[in-house]
Amino acid sequence: MKRGNQSEAGSRFVTARRILLATLFAAMLSCTDDTQTVAKLNTLVMADEFDTPGAPNSTLWNYDIGTGQNGWGNNELQFYTDRASNVTVQNGYLIITAQKESYNGSSYTSARILTKGKFEQAYGRFEARMKLPWGQGVWPAFWMLGADIDSVGWPTTGEIDIMELRGQDPTVLLGTIHGPGYSGGQSISKSYTLKNGRFDTDFHVFGIEWGPSYINFYVDDVLYNQITPANVPQNCDPELFNLNQSCWVFNKPFFILINLAIGGNFVGAPNGNTVFPQTMLVDYVRVYK
Repeated sequence: MKRGNQSEAGSRFVTARRILLATLFAAMLSCTDDTQTVAKLNTLVMADEFDTPGAPNSTLWNYDIGTGQNGWGNNELQFYTDRASNVTVQNGYLIITAQKESYNGSSYTSARILTKGKFEQAYGRFEARMKLPWGQGVWPAFWMLGADIDSVGWPTTGEIDIMELRGQDPTVLLGTIHGPGYSGGQSISKSYTLKNGRFDTDFHVFGIEWGPSYINFYVDDVLYNQITPANVPQNCDPELFNLNQSCWVFNKPFFILINLAIGGNFVGAPNGNTVFPQTMLVDYVRVYK
């Protein structure tokens, strides 16, 4: 083999050293917010691509109907229906539409669909590609609840808000968990601000990767928060929360919900500048393990 001369060897050493330093620097950057890329789980276990026009796939999705208790616990203003005018699949998208109309005692209608009893899973990568609405009092969400909610109640069951957005602030969303001792105003949450553009002008992928000891929140494959058992309260009152375990309740199957709420404690009521109808588009929902 022909050997390079001493200057060539030195040059190669300097180049290699620079590459090594650049790699180490990139590795350090990858551990900071807004730069760390999510490691994708690649075994697909559930997907709805919304390719069949009409009602959402009945083998996957149920509907919540009505106003719930106390506006679904949040003083929300809409009446959820299963009407095609509020929820349908067209042109490859799930379309949830909130309308301003008098309906069964409410001033607005919308839709909330869920996989409860049809698809429930512990751990994995849960994601949806969505284009969100905007406007004062508009509240889109992609989230999860524990499958045991009927037996243990909320917040003991646990809640993972993969994405929720205040419509009056269309560049900022939140990823949040609720559980025993850390729910409502004491939830564990972090916001993510879109640096270029708005969530209502283009599609974005919202997701979590969830394991026994972590929940990672991401937007478009950028990891912006990790929550672990160390972040939640360490002592839960078993009589208050019906628990014989730690306060970390994210170790069991959860189901998926997608909804578009109007009004409520989180966003406030619509105002005169809020345009109706409001529409949320979902390109797909996918779950991996």
